[in-house]
Amino acid sequence: MTTQNWPLWEVFIRSRNGMAHRHVGSLHAVDAPMALQAARDTYTRRGEGLSIWVVPSQAITASDPADKDMLFEPTASKIYRHPTFYEVPDDVGHM
Repeated sequence: MTTQNWPLWEVFIRSRNGMAHRHVGSLHAVDAPMALQAARDTYTRRGEGLSIWVVPSQAITASDPADKDMLFEPTASKIYRHPTFYEVPDDVGHM
């Protein structure tokens, strides 16, 4: 198996407790342990990670950007679902 045939993995890193994992990039690896190792070496060189998720890209089901109107229009008509009517206190950290 050449490097070009290795499966693609998506990498998510959580930087601190209480924060969500964020997508940071993709890499090719033979299996999950190798993907974790490569993700650690590539995306956490400055110690910015607390935990790492690697997910095979084939396992992700994504919507087509062309379906944006069909998927998201119903939420636009329900403006009460948007937090624009509320003032967030300054001491609230991440919302």
